[in-house]
Amino acid sequence: MNQLIYNFAAWLDSHRWSTLLHESFYMYNWVETTHVLTLMLSLGMLFLVDLRLLGYAFPDVPASAVAGRLKLPMLVGFTLMVVTGLLLFYAIPVRSAQSVWFRIKFLLLIAAAINAFLFHRRMRESVAAWDTDQRAPRRLRAAAALSIIFWVLIVICGRLIAYNWFDCEYDQPAFVSAVAGCIAGQELY
Repeated sequence: MNQLIYNFAAWLDSHRWSTLLHESFYMYNWVETTHVLTLMLSLGMLFLVDLRLLGYAFPDVPASAVAGRLKLPMLVGFTLMVVTGLLLFYAIPVRSAQSVWFRIKFLLLIAAAINAFLFHRRMRESVAAWDTDQRAPRRLRAAAALSIIFWVLIVICGRLIAYNWFDCEYDQPAFVSAVAGCIAGQELY
């Protein structure tokens, strides 16, 4: 599997646009800045909804009203965050694909997506019964808390991708090399 991921990343890295984006004096910085700003927009809206469900924000406003008002900016921010995140990966695919932090972030993104899917399904099924209560039912509060935890960890891992503590170009313990997807004899681009 690691060889397949490496081959895909090396193929992406061989594209002219990947190199141009990475070596651009301004464009990479604009993409990264847009990623962070849209991350703040998207997560700011999401956290307000989660905090409403936990009973810490806007307890006197129906949960459906809070979620309804914040849905559009949250989705716009999320869409731009995903696009710019993919561009950041495209700019440095081999190093990113062989980053312990990137891989942990990717797994956390999958967990957050599953949590969001289950959360929205449960919320739609039961919102009429508790919409004006100060706190959501226990299962929805647990999902909201998990959402906050996942996204905080995703942001931390995203920030740690920039550091080379566990890069494959250095001698690493076998476990770290396996988790990072280091391929013996392969250069880190």
